[in-house]
Amino acid sequence: MKAVIFDDFGSPDVLRIADVQRPVATTATVLVKVMAVAVNHVDTFVRSGTFKTALAAPHVAGRDLVGEVVASSQPDFQIGDQVWTNSMGYEGRMGATAEYVAVPTDRLYHVPDGVAPMPLVAAVHSAATAAIVLNDVMEICSGQTLLIEGAAGNVGRKLIQLAHQMGVTVVITASPRDFARCQQLGSTACYDYHAGFADQLTTDQWTFDHVIDTSGRVPLAINLALLRLGGQVTLITAPQDNQFEFPVRQFYMSQQRITGFVISHATVDQLAQAASRLNRAFSAGLLLDDQVSQRYFKDAAQCHAQLEAGTDHHQRFVLLPS
Repeated sequence: MKAVIFDDFGSPDVLRIADVQRPVATTATVLVKVMAVAVNHVDTFVRSGTFKTALAAPHVAGRDLVGEVVASSQPDFQIGDQVWTNSMGYEGRMGATAEYVAVPTDRLYHVPDGVAPMPLVAAVHSAATAAIVLNDVMEICSGQTLLIEGAAGNVGRKLIQLAHQMGVTVVITASPRDFARCQQLGSTACYDYHAGFADQLTTDQWTFDHVIDTSGRVPLAINLALLRLGGQVTLITAPQDNQFEFPVRQFYMSQQRITGFVISHATVDQLAQAASRLNRAFSAGLLLDDQVSQRYFKDAAQCHAQLEAGTDHHQRFVLLPS
């Protein structure tokens, strides 16, 4: 069968299509015929060696796939079922960008009836990140206030929708061209991230239980100053220079917290709980608004290069086998 593999860590050019042995279903896995695979920034981290993890041999790229069950000994997964997963290609598991993938049963989820597979697979990485951040990292509650910076991006839009569903007051920063869309998704107030938004928030007397910067470009000191007593800043990315400065005395006297989250460290239970929540949202027509660019396995290296160039933060690449 055909798969996108890399023999050594390096630039996108190390990716190539190769013939590899087709896997088989076991008592712990289900064999899935792949329909489509999403390409994520984290895939570039694994390919380049930036994210250190055990890799299966051969090194098949990718983690998120949607497909059809073709072999299974599990009563919960029947031949012909459409399924998805979002945690392949690291910690020793086979990658997703292959014609067939053997997926562990505890990492495999059904595609809800009536939900199109392409928008689903494009959404699952950012949507699962948002769900786990809200539920397990922030432990956010109805009635709390959340500031999402860079909210028009893939993760930001998912955070808006899920937090709004939970009864959270959502305030966002974005480009003004994205304000109407963010309000449709559930934001209460919108601020231009180019125009001194922190001063405007202070003038409007906003304080927050939680702040999350999806871009990594807002100084940590600014976000801490916007928190209430006991508030929390959550990091899902970091500034390019890998440095933050903030007033430590003010931080500890306000009993504030800084937490980080990387979905590659999510537990099987966290992923399963997120998948259940996402499937309910998908069934309701939520979270499926990504701008999808359909490509093919042969285009994997080009997609990795475009992601690393950062030319379009909203576009989602989805690869088809052929």
